[in-house]
Amino acid sequence: MQTRRTVALIVAAGSGTRMGSDIPKQYAMLGSRSVLAHAIDAFASHPAIDSVQVVIGAGQADAYAAAIGTRTLPPPVTGGAHRRDSVAAGLAAIDGDRVLIHDAARPHVPAAVIDRLIAALDAADGAVPVLPVADTLAHGGTALGAVVPRDGLVRVQTPQAFALPAIRAAHAAWNAAQEATDDAQMVRAAGGTVATVAGDPALEKLTYSEDLMMAQQRASDLVVRVGSGFDVHAFEPGDHVILGGIAVPHSAKLKGHSDADVVLHTVTDAILGAIGDGDIGDHFPPSDPQWRGAASDRFLIHARDLLTARGGILDFVDVTIICEAPKVGPHRAGIRDNIARILQLSPKRISVKATTTERLGFTGRGEGIAAQAVATIRMPEDA
Repeated sequence: MQTRRTVALIVAAGSGTRMGSDIPKQYAMLGSRSVLAHAIDAFASHPAIDSVQVVIGAGQADAYAAAIGTRTLPPPVTGGAHRRDSVAAGLAAIDGDRVLIHDAARPHVPAAVIDRLIAALDAADGAVPVLPVADTLAHGGTALGAVVPRDGLVRVQTPQAFALPAIRAAHAAWNAAQEATDDAQMVRAAGGTVATVAGDPALEKLTYSEDLMMAQQRASDLVVRVGSGFDVHAFEPGDHVILGGIAVPHSAKLKGHSDADVVLHTVTDAILGAIGDGDIGDHFPPSDPQWRGAASDRFLIHARDLLTARGGILDFVDVTIICEAPKVGPHRAGIRDNIARILQLSPKRISVKATTTERLGFTGRGEGIAAQAVATIRMPEDA
């Protein structure tokens, strides 16, 4: 079966005037990350999403750079005066088969909703997540008017998923004198079919300052968890060891099924432990030949993405490398910075230390290297 490429297109070009803030809502902080970064991470961590493209407003380049931090993304596209213009600019900049168009002001994107949307595209030109209308609807004004029957009514959310040719054709055919409420409306107007899938209350849009305050309160209600990791690898003939993804010259290398990076292995286990999801061997069994010689940053990225997908926040990682040789000190900053890059954190939130066992035991005899790590996270209590 031919693999289809799926792109997440996040529209972050709004000015956010209804929020009443000095900065657009997509760049406001929600916990330790910006609202936009939450949305980016949700898509980037999903295995079915191949790329994430962001559309920003004119003059927002600095705010965007600060909001995404060290995340590696395609250059942002500058949008237009209206949302439809911004989406069109984003569609012109991407390549693929399917696209999920999402409002940046919806920071929490459950992976299950993404799964449902992509599956629905097998039988439709588009798909949208919806929720039933629970409240009574009525005509308003200075006095309460007639009640509007809510049977059959739904609330439409984003992301909205489309076959890329269908949504491009819908935009091309749309009457520019009219504004569309969403992209699904445009596809339907062009004769396309749009399926509905179950939405999620977590997808609520941040519109007013009260919405952001409530979201920040929910972020502060996350529980703290701590995970620990420990790993050892023996030496074998070679000329360097890999520590934290950094090649360190030595008279031997570390023996292992992957690249035997004892540092990244123990950090991976610490994160997996914090989220209660087994250990590195459960996710990447040594008996599986596909991991032979694999770079261990793949393991750590997997653990990072599992944490993000569950709504978690990684606050700090503390690593101790235990060996007589090689000397870690000259490479410590590089190891710290590389771990920070992989985890998409500031280096200030990574600690790397080194010690010896005073020539006692396995490491003291120079037979290998050990490492231990502690990861501090916050995540929903029931995740």
